[in-house]
Amino acid sequence: MTTLVRVLTLVLCAVGPVIADEADGQKAPPKLDWLPGPATAKLGDVAEIKVPEGYAFLGAADTKALLQAMGNRTNGNELGLIAVKESNWFSIFEWHAVGYVKDDDADIDAGALLTAITKATEEGNAWRKEHGGSAMHVDDWVEKPHYDATTHNLVWGLSAHTDNGEHVVNYNVRLLGRHGYMSITLVESPEGFAAAREGFAKVLGGFGYTSGGRYAEYVSGDRLAEVGLTALVAGGAGAAAAKLGLFGKLGKLIAASGKAIILFVLAALAAVRRFLARIFGRGPQAAPVEEPSAPE
Repeated sequence: MTTLVRVLTLVLCAVGPVIADEADGQKAPPKLDWLPGPATAKLGDVAEIKVPEGYAFLGAADTKALLQAMGNRTNGNELGLIAVKESNWFSIFEWHAVGYVKDDDADIDAGALLTAITKATEEGNAWRKEHGGSAMHVDDWVEKPHYDATTHNLVWGLSAHTDNGEHVVNYNVRLLGRHGYMSITLVESPEGFAAAREGFAKVLGGFGYTSGGRYAEYVSGDRLAEVGLTALVAGGAGAAAAKLGLFGKLGKLIAASGKAIILFVLAALAAVRRFLARIFGRGPQAAPVEEPSAPE
């Protein structure tokens, strides 16, 4: 299951309390070692990412510190985060060493998958309400799942809303490698999605696996993943369901584990924006800065 920015990603375990403004009497953001672009950053020992000018990068430890400060759980897969100085979105890079994901199921049944995800999300609403969240409802694909056999990238996007009237677009990319896949998710409001997606594509253009770890470098005898492309779209519980060979098990898996296939953290977006504004020195409480830096 991905960390989904654990405030910003596809599969999430709970709606954690996002850190409030200092004016609300809450603690300040953690001090973070931002690497401003242009620069090249390492994503563990599996990949590198070019950080464009106007963007900033956090390594694995600081990424976890930021997510935890925002009240969200981490899972140890986080290798980095890229944020935009003049915007409010950021993306988490998570590495999943599941083995080589075969792409022979690239003909994904988007209709059946949407039905399964929607059903699982609805069945998870009782759990979310018990843990202080608002009920979530999947609307539709904004981009149906599709796989590029040349770049070995799996892409899809969903829109959803909550009972509180919040709306969001959730855009996902899975970059397949020789020994697993990198998960990157962008979550934005529908109004800001087009601009954010353009910047997101710019960031992904600078991603590359290290030598020996590329999808095309697979050799016979490498470990094979137990999931395929459809399971990657469905998410963590979907992967477990794939092992059972039946999407109808998704609801039961959610009930057993307390985790939803799709849980968009919508109500938290405004607080996330305030949090990032303070980190980058923006907003009415902060003085402007020349480059992204650790908050004082």
